[in-house]
Amino acid sequence: MIRFEDVSVTYDGAAEPSVRGIDFEVPEGELVLLAGPSGVGKSTVLGAVGGLVPHFTGGTLSGRVTVAGRDTRTHKPRELADVVGTVGQDPLSHFVTDTVEDELAYGMESLGLAPDVMRRRVEETLDLLGLSDLRSRPIATLSGGQQQRVAIGSVLTPHPDVLVLDEPTSALDPAAAEEVLAVLQRLVHDLGTTVLMAEHRLERVIQYADQVVLLPAPGEAPLLGAPADVMAVSPVYPPVVGLGRLAGWSPLPLTIRDARRRAAPLRERLADREIPDHTPPPSAPLPAPPALRPAPFRRRVRLRRKPEAGPSSPTPYAAEVRSLAVRRDRVQALRHIDLTVSAGETVALMGRNGAGKSTLLSALVGLVEPSAGSVRTGDAVPHRTAPRDLVRRVGLVPQEPRDLLYADTVAAECAAADRDAEAAPGTCRALLTELLPGVTDDTHPRDLSEGQRLTLALSVVLTARPPLLLLDEPTRGLDYAAKARLAGILRDLAAEGHAIVLATHDVELAAELAHRVILLAEGEVIADGPAADVVVASPSYAPQVAKVLAPRKWLTVAQVREALS
Repeated sequence: MIRFEDVSVTYDGAAEPSVRGIDFEVPEGELVLLAGPSGVGKSTVLGAVGGLVPHFTGGTLSGRVTVAGRDTRTHKPRELADVVGTVGQDPLSHFVTDTVEDELAYGMESLGLAPDVMRRRVEETLDLLGLSDLRSRPIATLSGGQQQRVAIGSVLTPHPDVLVLDEPTSALDPAAAEEVLAVLQRLVHDLGTTVLMAEHRLERVIQYADQVVLLPAPGEAPLLGAPADVMAVSPVYPPVVGLGRLAGWSPLPLTIRDARRRAAPLRERLADREIPDHTPPPSAPLPAPPALRPAPFRRRVRLRRKPEAGPSSPTPYAAEVRSLAVRRDRVQALRHIDLTVSAGETVALMGRNGAGKSTLLSALVGLVEPSAGSVRTGDAVPHRTAPRDLVRRVGLVPQEPRDLLYADTVAAECAAADRDAEAAPGTCRALLTELLPGVTDDTHPRDLSEGQRLTLALSVVLTARPPLLLLDEPTRGLDYAAKARLAGILRDLAAEGHAIVLATHDVELAAELAHRVILLAEGEVIADGPAADVVVASPSYAPQVAKVLAPRKWLTVAQVREALS
């Protein structure tokens, strides 16, 4: 169904091809997973299937890509639209209408389908993806995860023969991700749809794949094979595979069920071992910035500048929220929120899409005004504080990293971050290199992958080292190595006294990093406690190692490795 024949892609102005020597075939009616480290060209390979590369992106494509017998060099994206449905990493760039129902119908209207067929397929897709309650909602009012489901639904309604999905579960909570993947599996098994998908969170998708295509470092040939065979040699692999490698299991397990069947001897070896603690208790608070005078509320906040240090004046909490309620576009986004975050503490906000996680972060950084209750970050009331003063207290890395990026090159972006933070020249660049090696100075931020852009935005914010750091889905688009480097940096910041609040669906990150986990549902806190207690007690939010080694509260492969050594 999809055939790559010695394909290389070189973008305009690039010294080297983004991908080269890509040669593999995706059979009809199979789900093939495209895996590999960040920046190896997975999005480029996916874009070539629907003709977006090179017709939309520019550059030069050598070799040949055919889909259902059509050569993408001679068929533009609109001439492949009846065969290929594509969902990119950024759902906002995908939408062309204002409401959920209209977006689901738009692709079918473009293909000229009959109204009764369109109505039936819209209803089917609303039910399949759990969107029926959102059918009349403006897309702009949805959470990032809800928008992701709408984007997936909009390419399902025309019933294409081929689905191309780039990080389809990255913004979804665990339950929603399972629902979407179950739908894809039904399309593959029942309707013979061909699916080519890239995903960094392999723990979610590896068990659904018929084959895996591994894109290793640039210049190396891709490897196509059965999931267990590829995972045995892959530089990126999910925790359950990491546990299997550590225990010497063969073949490697891909599912929790397979791992539990083999885990009895490992559980016996660990029975009398103490579980190592990789999250030391919060440290002493940092000196607080000087007291502020209230300033008029402003919605636009440039989250870059770091002002002069002020006199030391300790405050009890980095953030304090009391009886907070927030309404957004007639939706009660938050209600009755009571929360404190101490200096040096790392808190993971978790919960299903639309639970209020991003709204709570927005309240902490002053982007939304409470309809009731109070919010303080240090000695400041965020929504009443001038942006240039507020950034002394708090920095936010949003879900959309492009909101923070303005310059034309990575070097210019990093230089601006150093100037705004009054940091030593090269500080931002050093952070970026530590998080994501291999990004050149002359690269334009728009030419980076979603994960690379997020890493650049994170480096910009971390350059100022704010006492309170807020991150909204910080691992979206990051591979396991980049995520481990991020966790190391955040752990060091917490040890120095910075408070960190993460809104995340990444249960593995929460297990690795968080002191506390707070679960939100319908805008309310439903659980708040030590990470091991909260996540292990939840089937949806327990990490893979905890599920395999239950009932003891092992959370990560690193803990098991340390205990066995």
